Amino acid sequence: PLPGGIFDTNALLWGHYGAVRGLDRLLRVLERSKIRGSVMVSGIFAERIPKAVKSIADAGHEIVAHAYAQEIIPAKFSEEEDRAHIAKTTSLLESAIGSRPRGWISPRGTPGAHTARLLLEAGYRWQGDVFDDDRPYIQTFGKDSILAIPLAMEINDLPHAMRFGRSPRQFIELFDDNLSAAFADPDEAVIVDVTAHCHCYGRPSGAWAFESIAKSARGRDDVWLTTRDEIAAHVLKSSS
Repeated sequence: PLPGGIFDTNALLWGHYGAVRGLDRLLRVLERSKIRGSVMVSGIFAERIPKAVKSIADAGHEIVAHAYAQEIIPAKFSEEEDRAHIAKTTSLLESAIGSRPRGWISPRGTPGAHTARLLLEAGYRWQGDVFDDDRPYIQTFGKDSILAIPLAMEINDLPHAMRFGRSPRQFIELFDDNLSAAFADPDEAVIVDVTAHCHCYGRPSGAWAFESIAKSARGRDDVWLTTRDEIAAHVLKSSS
């Protein structure tokens, strides 16, 4: 990091690439692959670039609420602060796309003590701030419930490239290995998330690997390519 008090234009512009080029590139990958994705969107993007957020929804993808901004730490909020934050984020996304998001994932998947219950209170039907299972499960609060859909972090471009320094080709290998492991037990169903950030693998150097995975998965008949909201609808229907 730079010394305190010095503005880091490198970090700003590296992140801004996602809105300038990366988003459109990844949307084109999904269009060519004929895949609908679940796209995590922060409220600040709906506030600053609502047309870009609307383009995601118009392309048929699910908008997943991803807090107001990525420096937000819900675990630091009081119950009322968390409730207000959820309401603000939800309102901004609804204004941009014309409908309320039905799923929520907090920054780094770390909610506050009250977040799941408050999301239920706000009308959400699923949340993804859980890592303790391979399959969705129902969380009950009083007489009502919300579905928890585990977030799989193994195939995620940011830790893959930035933390571990792995290559895009290794990203593909990681997916192939995870899929092979998932099918090792034919009686077990698991979620395999493939996550690409617009400012990371939205660049040409990484987008090709994301597209390779998308096309590989598209060509299989033993993988359900779906959105998290469709998973929620399926599980909730099956459990009713």
